[in-house]
Amino acid sequence: MATVVVVSAECLRDCQGRWDPLSLGAVPAKPTIKPAASRSTPATVAPAPVSVNATAPAPAAAHVIPNVLAERYASTGLRTIWSGEGRILLERDFWIAVMKAQRDLGVAIPDEAIRDYERVKHTIDLASIAARERATLHDVKARIEEFSDLAQRQFIHLGLTSRDLTENVEQLQVQRSLRIVRDKVVAALAGLSARAEANRDVMITGRTHNVPAQPTTLGKRFAMFGEELLLAFDRLENLMERYPVRGLKGAVGTQLDQLTLLGGRADRVDELEARVIKHLGFKAALGAVGQVYPRSLDHEVVTALGQIAAAASSFAITLRLMAGQGLLTEGFQKGQVGSSAMPHKVNARNCERICGFHTILQGLAVMTGGLSGHQWNEGDVSCSVVRRVALPDAFFAIDGLLETFLTVLARMDIFPAAIAAENERNLPFLATTTILMESVKAGAGRETAHEAIKEHALAAAKAIRDGGPGNGDGAMLDRLAGDKRLGLSKKALRSILSENERFVGAAPHQVDAFVAQVKPILRRHPKAVAYEPAPLL
Repeated sequence: MATVVVVSAECLRDCQGRWDPLSLGAVPAKPTIKPAASRSTPATVAPAPVSVNATAPAPAAAHVIPNVLAERYASTGLRTIWSGEGRILLERDFWIAVMKAQRDLGVAIPDEAIRDYERVKHTIDLASIAARERATLHDVKARIEEFSDLAQRQFIHLGLTSRDLTENVEQLQVQRSLRIVRDKVVAALAGLSARAEANRDVMITGRTHNVPAQPTTLGKRFAMFGEELLLAFDRLENLMERYPVRGLKGAVGTQLDQLTLLGGRADRVDELEARVIKHLGFKAALGAVGQVYPRSLDHEVVTALGQIAAAASSFAITLRLMAGQGLLTEGFQKGQVGSSAMPHKVNARNCERICGFHTILQGLAVMTGGLSGHQWNEGDVSCSVVRRVALPDAFFAIDGLLETFLTVLARMDIFPAAIAAENERNLPFLATTTILMESVKAGAGRETAHEAIKEHALAAAKAIRDGGPGNGDGAMLDRLAGDKRLGLSKKALRSILSENERFVGAAPHQVDAFVAQVKPILRRHPKAVAYEPAPLL
């Protein structure tokens, strides 16, 4: 007997399709899920609440292969939307909404029939549906038969084609998944903004090519990654605002069957479609679309997720490098073992995971890009086999990435003493242009001072790398102070180097500007700001 995934009642709210930002999940409430029992003696299983990142019950059949992205990394909210049960609930809610609109516009559908469908819409037997599909070799036909047999009626899917059902429901899954992603990006922006503000003035060695270049502040570094995420967030919000649903268009987009059903009245067909689109919660719809909506839209969705992932990966790579330099760690979870918890290693394993998710999303963008502009007038199997993998997995990957990103932002530990030690070692080199100007002010010739500083910088760097005499952290300072060509004492040099604000440029101001940009977003989404990720595996 096959076992089905039991979905959380908390994540299945409100059968009318309204969004619950607290649950960050899908909507229909309290389904009755049936395992693979005989249809003559159906069994019901009450949905058991599970934690946000809890792994679904393991399938009893040994041959069932799990989706690792879904079961190990994604939250319950995302899994629910893309699960077999979640999709069927959305489809049945869609069918009922169409029936109600058709009835109101003159189609002879009894109220009792609609009530019969509503009565059984939460009764889901995945094994029965699978058996029907094996007999019919058509997934939508199997789900139509199952729902109609449960209701003992035949009023769903009137004037619809398979794509009228699947295109709209898949876009509804995308729309609801984007909302979850949007809220978690807001939470990440809040975390980056807080870290940036708290470390606004903490001077740190800035690097280019991963070698010391000029001083910056740690807050500026967080703001830099935050700004990249902010760009991705703006793109995401724009996409969500204008994301168009296909609507009820029929086999080739002409709405012929609905026109026939509604007596040739185009105004009634328009009203039918408008009511269904409103029920689904979309603000825009395609007008001249054919059987399928343009797959370039799927590519846009996945690349928008990839842009979010890129910002997180930029952060993660730099944090991995800083962890390797002993400047910070990404923090630890209770019970954590392995190399990431060893005092002499503390590798940033969660940041490594973030980079892995970014790689997955890059691959999925290639997959959806291959479908973009490649339709043979209509959707075909080459399209569906890719989309069945790419769309849910893209959302599972970005969800796992954001859960991990939020965990790192909350738990990371910064080591000010180690940062200060690195500054002391590098600052005499990084501040050479400032020292040059002070030397000129003290009476040295510019070219003479420039040559002296260059000479000492090369010698001090070589001594540090070779481990020879004069290779301590203060070697560069000692060399400069001992050169009469520069006219600067060691005390004067230390005074110059102690004025941190001289070397970080506009970094603190840039942090302030970033924080100010984020604040209006956080005010618009207060519940998202308060979101906390579940414990990671």
